Parts: sequence; C-alpha cells; structure tokens
Amino acid sequence: MIKNIFLKKKITSSWFSFLQEAICEEFQKIEVDFAKKTKKKPKYFIKKNWKKSKNQGGGTYARIKNGIIFDSVGINFSEVSGKFHKKFKSQILGANKNPNYWASGISVVAHMKNPKIPAMHFNTRFIVTSKKWFGGGMDATPSFKDARENRLFHKNIKLMCNRHNKKYYPKYKKWCDNYFYLPHRNETRGIGGIFFDYKMDNWEKDFNFVKDVGLCFLDSAKTIIRRKMFSKWTKRQKNIQLVKRGRYIEFNLLYDRGTKFGLSTGGNVEAILMSLPPEAKWE
Repeated sequence: MIKNIFLKKKITSSWFSFLQEAICEEFQKIEVDFAKKTKKKPKYFIKKNWKKSKNQGGGTYARIKNGIIFDSVGINFSEVSGKFHKKFKSQILGANKNPNYWASGISVVAHMKNPKIPAMHFNTRFIVTSKKWFGGGMDATPSFKDARENRLFHKNIKLMCNRHNKKYYPKYKKWCDNYFYLPHRNETRGIGGIFFDYKMDNWEKDFNFVKDVGLCFLDSAKTIIRRKMFSKWTKRQKNIQLVKRGRYIEFNLLYDRGTKFGLSTGGNVEAILMSLPPEAKWE
C-alpha cells in the first residue's frame, strides 16, 4: 500500500503524461492513415510547454488544427500547484481553511472534420488540498443520431466500469447526464458517458479505475473515428454540425467546472480554451 503522498503525486502525474503521449500517437496514426488513403496532406501535432509563475509547475499541450480528420484536437497534460484565491477556495473540497493545492491531469477534446463523427471529450485528474481525490469522465457529442454507435460507446464504458464495481456505471452515467446539461436550452450536450468526482475511497483502487477510464476512452475514440472516417458528408450536414458546436461552446463557457478551475488557478489560457471548436454557428 502506497502511503507517501509525494509518491502518489509522482505516480499519477507520470501516468497522465504517458497517456497524453499514447493518445497523441494513436490520433496521429489515424490522421496519417486517412491521408494515405485519400492522397491528402496530414497535419501533425504541435506541442508546446508552458509554466506557471513562481515555480508552480506547468504542462504540455498538443494540438492539431485544421487537419483532414480533426478540425481541431487538443490533448493537455498539466501538473501545477499554488494557492486558491479567497473567492474560489470555498468552492474546492479541503481548501477553505488551507488554500494550498496540487493538481495533475489530462484532458482531451476532439472536434471532427466529418460531421458524422461525434465530438469527443475525456479528462482525468488528481487533486490534493487538505483532502485528495480523483475526478474525470468521458462523453461524446454527435450531430446525428446513431443508435448502434450509442450502444457500442456505452457498452464499452459499462464493461470497463463493471470490472471495478457494478455500481459505478449507473451512478457515473447519471452523474454525466446531469452534469453535461444545458438548463437554458433544456437539453443534454450529447449522448453522455460517465462523470465522477471526489473519488477518495481507496487510492490504489481508485487509481486503477482512473487508468482504465483513460484506456477505455482511447479504445472507444479510435473505434468510433475509424468506423466513420471515410463516410461521405454534405455541406448541409456540416452546417448542422456547426450549430451543434454552438451548444458545445455554451456549455464550456457557462457551466464547465474544468474551464473555471483552470482559469481561476492561473492555468494556460490557450490550453484551457483549446476545448472550443474552430468554427461554430448559431441559428
């Protein structure tokens, strides 16, 4: 049993960094494979390092913009520390009396060129205040209904969850449905997935679950993309996708806790807002 908090921080941060590389490699392969088949020129991930002030850590974000598969995809890794502002610390577990924190995580947002392929999101994180916990999840936002894809996506997640605890999937699916909801539109953002937070029952078990969530996302994402990457699409379908992206932007800017956390803790603004699509429309 690992009891040393510094070791726990190092292990989780190393995993998130490794997973970032693994997802970059897989997504890059998809972009290149599509280029080979279509005789088009692929785009490659551009990686940038960033640092917080006062030796408080930093991170790396990798991005493809205007690719042939990805309109935009961003894969962020960060490991930061600092002190919460007075207005924000009351909103964070364990930070009200002691505002110092440490946090590491990975986040992925992919917006597809082909409107038949859903936008996909994933993140996992480990946060330490006077408490320590894991959080994260994954979800998909299609522009068009696809019952088979919906079933496969949720089946994959459910099987992964059941390997750890059969209560996880129904609990975290409901949490996701409630979280990724736009009250001003009275609609969900997409087809859901899972979402969890404040997971601090048993560090080893929770960390193993968090690792599996990341691997499940990678497997699900590449399966969905490769299934539809050569599907034909029309300008009308693209327009529908751009309107759907407007909803995505509304959620991320109005309600997303990750966006608020990053901006409130001095994170890299470009990396945080990388979740926004390059183009969108409102009717």
